[in-house]
Amino acid sequence: MTAVVVSARELARRSQAAASVKDRAGWLGLFAGDAVVEDPVGPSPLCPDGRGHHGTEAIAAFYDSVIGQVDRMRFEIERSYLCGDEVADVGTIHLTFPGGDTMRVRGVFTYRGDGTGKIAALRAFWEFTNPDGQS
Repeated sequence: MTAVVVSARELARRSQAAASVKDRAGWLGLFAGDAVVEDPVGPSPLCPDGRGHHGTEAIAAFYDSVIGQVDRMRFEIERSYLCGDEVADVGTIHLTFPGGDTMRVRGVFTYRGDGTGKIAALRAFWEFTNPDGQS
C-alpha cells in the first residue's frame, strides 16, 4: 500500500474547518505531539513571552482560551501559496463573540506539515493592536 501524502494546504483546510465548527478534538487531533502554535507570532496578550504554544497540552490550552471563547469563526482565504511542506494563506478570519461583538483578523496564516499527515507548526502573522490590517 502506498501512503497518502497530505499537503500542508489540506492540513490548513482541515484545521480551519474544525475551528469553524468548534470541533475541539478534531482540531487538536491535527497536530503532532511536539507541534507549535504561534497566533499571533511574537509577544501579545495571547502569549506574553512570544514563544508560542508548544506541545499538546499548551495547544489545547490555547484552543480553550482563544478559539473556545468565540461563538462563530469563518475563514476567508484570498490567496494560498503551497511550497514544500508549508502553505501560506492570505486572508481574513471573521469572528463573532458571545454578546454579538465581531472582529476581523487580516493576516498571513502559515501551516507546516510534519510529513506524517500532522501539523508541525501553525503561525499567524497579524497585528494584535491592528487586527484589521488597516494603516
